[in-house]
Amino acid sequence: MATHLITGAGSGIGEALVQRLAERGDDLWLLVRDAGRATQVRERFPGARTLVGDLSDPARLSWAFSHQSVPPQLDSLIHVAGVVELGPVGETPVATWQHQLNVNAVAPAELTRLMLPALRTARGRVVFVNSGAGLRVSPEWGSYAASKFAVRAIADALREEERANGVRVTTVYPGRTATPMQEKVHQQEGAQYEAARWIDPASVAATILAALDLPRDADLTELTVRPGA
Repeated sequence: MATHLITGAGSGIGEALVQRLAERGDDLWLLVRDAGRATQVRERFPGARTLVGDLSDPARLSWAFSHQSVPPQLDSLIHVAGVVELGPVGETPVATWQHQLNVNAVAPAELTRLMLPALRTARGRVVFVNSGAGLRVSPEWGSYAASKFAVRAIADALREEERANGVRVTTVYPGRTATPMQEKVHQQEGAQYEAARWIDPASVAATILAALDLPRDADLTELTVRPGA
């Protein structure tokens, strides 16, 4: 039975992934932002354990974990949680840049740092669920894409730094996926949202599982997933 710590388990890709892992009996630790959310997630996934930590305030994650039990070893740490705010560079305030960088990049880096001892013990895998915006930038996606380009840099550096410790690193770049975040993006774009046009979150979850389950004679370092229609 493998042990996983997952962010963003409350909806979308994270929820689909946790459902698959729970069905096969894996040991689940789910990071949530507050105690109320912890209760909701445990009701949704009985048997899962929760860690409380606010990704928008990465400097306090270490303090928060010092007051809780944390997993002694991890087969995987999977970063799914994220936020998005669109807008032209010329109209994007500092607070918007900082919030997206904190949640999407700085917090995953800090969470990884704090969990590296547990990952090294199990020779585990870190999975960063990035975005197509982490590979190319469109107008009005500057601040979000900047945070996702930062995630790409973190993953690429970590992969080389931890190779000798047996820790593997995979980045998944999903295209538009039918999640609440995508619905919000459409609202910001002023476009009609049609979930059927985009990737099912379960399909991205299946891609992550492929990386987790791959025998150690091979490695999946980067995976790009695009809508099939």
